Amino acid sequence: MLLVWIASGFYIVDASQRGVVLRFGRQVEITDAGPRWHLPYPIEAVEVVNLSQVRTVEVGYRDNEKNKMLKESLMLTDDENIVDIQFAVQYYLKDPAEYLFNNRMGDDKETVVRQVAETAIREVVGRSKMDFVLYEGREQVAADTTKLIQDILDRYKSGIIISKVTMRNAQPPEQVQAAFDDAVKAGQDRERQKNEGQAYANDVVPRAKGAAARLMQEADGYKQRVIADAEGDASRFKQILVEYEKAPQVTRERMYQDMKQQLLTSTSKVLIDQKSGGSNLLYLPLDKLIQSTNPVADVPAVPKPTEQLNAVPSDAANGSRQSLSGREREAR
Repeated sequence: MLLVWIASGFYIVDASQRGVVLRFGRQVEITDAGPRWHLPYPIEAVEVVNLSQVRTVEVGYRDNEKNKMLKESLMLTDDENIVDIQFAVQYYLKDPAEYLFNNRMGDDKETVVRQVAETAIREVVGRSKMDFVLYEGREQVAADTTKLIQDILDRYKSGIIISKVTMRNAQPPEQVQAAFDDAVKAGQDRERQKNEGQAYANDVVPRAKGAAARLMQEADGYKQRVIADAEGDASRFKQILVEYEKAPQVTRERMYQDMKQQLLTSTSKVLIDQKSGGSNLLYLPLDKLIQSTNPVADVPAVPKPTEQLNAVPSDAANGSRQSLSGREREAR
């Protein structure tokens, strides 16, 4: 019987475990992996703790029996909206003695982690906006929650290390889900229209700027041309003024002849001096004259000289001969 009692003190600790030896309820040592022995019960006892096992605590999941959302999943945001969050906390142990003796939940030590996790995430969500929690800020919320949970557990000396916090779901409450979906759709439509407007602006604004730059360049070119023409006219006027002061009569006659030449070269009218005519037949190349003044216009064909001669009436020819004889007698 004594041998059986002594043999009951043998135990084996795996590589992932640690043994905590208690003597009358007080910790006396922590044993490593391998075969071990302690004083048999009731003098000593051993608590074997697995340090490498990853434990998981879930918060905010549905009650399978009643199919209702747990109250712990409903949280208030900074902008006074309610969100329904489900997340999981993964952790492992770093100190078996602290894990066994500093947690006051008895055998249900996961309750400590669950309560701390719920407290931490409520604090993080309470400092954040609803859209941040539901969409772009999920990873940030999980990271902040992980750090806060670890800080609280370290203050409690719980011997627990938080491995990861996973945000598995975040949504509005079921009662307002439809209205929230409409609001989300409206926001998406707004963003789409903003993007379309921005795309239109990106297409129109560069073209408008290009057109404005082109107009500015054309205006600057016109300005330079007008200034150059004005300066040229002023220079020519000064030169003419100098010549006019030297010989006013000659300069006036020259200016008159130049102006008359400019006017007559740009008109289609023909001036004839009848007194200086020395022939009864006058041939004028009107087609050449009109083409030289207006080459684009369509000018009807001019009759040939023989046609002009045939077209002159006999009375007109006799009158021309008589006027010619009268001029010769006057000359004599």
